[in-house]
Amino acid sequence: MRTMMMITIIVLMTTVMAKANPVTTWIETEKNKIVEYQKSNWKQGKEQTVKNWNTIKSFFVKVKDNVTQN
Repeated sequence: MRTMMMITIIVLMTTVMAKANPVTTWIETEKNKIVEYQKSNWKQGKEQTVKNWNTIKSFFVKVKDNVTQN
């Protein structure tokens, strides 16, 4: 029982110390920056895809409107 308590205390202390580590903090902030960057770029990519589809559709509408059966 005593051994289990000591192991638990050691694990908790290690976890607390790891969170205070500047390298861990830097990694977490970089990860958060990357996630935000990807969110904004995904949004821009989706908007660009919609714009491209609308442009492609407009080409077909223009062709359809200009075709005559004479």
